[in-house]
Amino acid sequence: MEEYVVHLKKREEIAERTMAFHLEKPPGFDFRAGQAVDLTLTDPPEMDSQGSIRTFTLASAPYEGDLVVATRIRDSAYKRVLAGLSEGASLRLEGPMGSFLMHKNPAKAGVCLAGGIGITPFRSILRQAAQEGFSHPIYLFYSNRRPEDASFLEELNEMAKRNPQFLFTPTMTKMDRSKSEWSGERKLIDRDMLAQHLCDWKGPIFYIAGPPEMVAAMRELLARNEVSEDDIRTEEFGGY
Repeated sequence: MEEYVVHLKKREEIAERTMAFHLEKPPGFDFRAGQAVDLTLTDPPEMDSQGSIRTFTLASAPYEGDLVVATRIRDSAYKRVLAGLSEGASLRLEGPMGSFLMHKNPAKAGVCLAGGIGITPFRSILRQAAQEGFSHPIYLFYSNRRPEDASFLEELNEMAKRNPQFLFTPTMTKMDRSKSEWSGERKLIDRDMLAQHLCDWKGPIFYIAGPPEMVAAMRELLARNEVSEDDIRTEEFGGY
């Protein structure tokens, strides 16, 4: 992996307590949709026991001019420093890394199961697929507590309207805590929800990204429905 010095171009709030950071893309930096990078803070004013480096999946697509990472802003030293960076601030970037990549076989659908900030690799994958022209159907089931917590929700809805090969099912599990209106699904991703949209459990490749407990639950669900381990890819997002 190569190491680069990059500068922050802008930051924006994309959901409640969730921010996206747009970084300049170094010359010659190539990656594949779904891959990740390590970001190291430069001379941070505070640091916790986990140090000044974290791994982030890129939410931007390879064809785009900027690199985008997104994260929940939790009360850790790293996140406090990251959230307070000024435009132009420098960070060290190392990468790309990872093999959480969409398959190329057009005969197999891709079924993406996302929880919370686990949406980031799928945003990269979907934007790249739209740019290249979808070669196979991609289903995205995206679980959050409330619409206020759902990063990139409007963008994904618009993408689904434009691309018949992309089928999007968002679900909100704690609408009693929300001030927003919601007419969609309101339960955890389960067998009935998947079966309503999928004709065949054994044909697609399944991709799961989200908190460890969500990834484990989805793995168990797929195993109960006799989906082969060879057809399951996972990426866990911890809470650091």
